[in-house]
Amino acid sequence: MLEVGNKAPDFISTDENGEKVSLKDHKGKKVVLYFYPTDDTPTCTTEACSFRDNFSRLTKHAVVIGVSPDTEASHAKFKTKYDLPFTLLADTDHSIVKAYGVWREKKTFGKTYIGVVRTTFIIDEKGYISHIFNVTRVKGHVDEVIKALS
Repeated sequence: MLEVGNKAPDFISTDENGEKVSLKDHKGKKVVLYFYPTDDTPTCTTEACSFRDNFSRLTKHAVVIGVSPDTEASHAKFKTKYDLPFTLLADTDHSIVKAYGVWREKKTFGKTYIGVVRTTFIIDEKGYISHIFNVTRVKGHVDEVIKALS
């Protein structure tokens, strides 16, 4: 399990356009790396739109990247449908979610399964984790992230 102060695991994945993206691409900048279960579901859409609606406030301090196990094509549709201004990474092999420890057992309506636990990491300019948010409520989450960045 990652903790504040740990070196953030590097990754290489593809975005919604099929372009390769690495954490190293953003060295020297803070990164808000948020993990969510799936595109175009009510809670994930609310969270993404909250990042979108606060994008100018966030980008004063950091780059925003969303990650889920969905495909590039799914991300492209989601991004277009909701006019999302940030990168969405396709983690179809679960390598990023596993490296960040967010691919875990979950329970919904009494059913147990493995999936993405909604989590946001702030990574500092040197590549270390400065904040971890285990998101239990989407409402107000982005404000907490902005406060931590300020």
